[in-house]
Amino acid sequence: MTAPLLQIEDLRVSYGHIQALKGISLHVQEKEVVAILGANGAGKTTLMRTLSGLITPQSGKITFAGHDTTRMGADRIVRLGIGQSPEGRRVFGTLSVAENLRMGGFTRPTAEIDESCEHVYRIFPRLHERRDQLAGTLSGGEQQMLAIGRALVTKPRLLLLDEPSLGLAPIIVRNIFQVLREVRDTGVTILIVEQNARMALKLADRGYVLEVGKLSHEGSSRELLSSPEIQAAYLGH
Repeated sequence: MTAPLLQIEDLRVSYGHIQALKGISLHVQEKEVVAILGANGAGKTTLMRTLSGLITPQSGKITFAGHDTTRMGADRIVRLGIGQSPEGRRVFGTLSVAENLRMGGFTRPTAEIDESCEHVYRIFPRLHERRDQLAGTLSGGEQQMLAIGRALVTKPRLLLLDEPSLGLAPIIVRNIFQVLREVRDTGVTILIVEQNARMALKLADRGYVLEVGKLSHEGSSRELLSSPEIQAAYLGH
């Protein structure tokens, strides 16, 4: 097997005296989709923020594309090829849709940003229709499209998705996940944190379950979907 695109080894992260991640290890191969499942407070968003360089871990190691990114700044991590769509969408409400997308490409040449924005508009035609509209006036579903689109403008090798279905109506969630399947099919590697376990596992190749800062289960999506324990805890069975 080739070296993973992303390798996490014994990662530990604390907020003061509270340990949020307690020595987790996982990997993601190139062009793979991996889901991280878990309840609120499990440490999922802490993991994503640490991978993005927004939190510095106490110990452990993160390797991306052969580079040690454990204590690397967020801007350098973006330049290496990690893009994130954060929990809660975090769009710039007083900027237009087009301006938000261009903000996503701040590390790239202008010509490449234009090309990436056009690519995002093809994936999300609604954003093209709303390109001059202020992001703060968009619906929740449109803001989620914009957050994902902004991450895609960075042209990531690894796309981090933190709770893309959060607070959205079921029909909008289905639309978002259909687009994510299309993104996956273009060869983008995806690490997705998601409370909607069924949707996440149907998208993913493999999954991990995070419980109170520790990994409790891992396996193929098929294995996790058929696990009675996972069904009882996360799939509503």
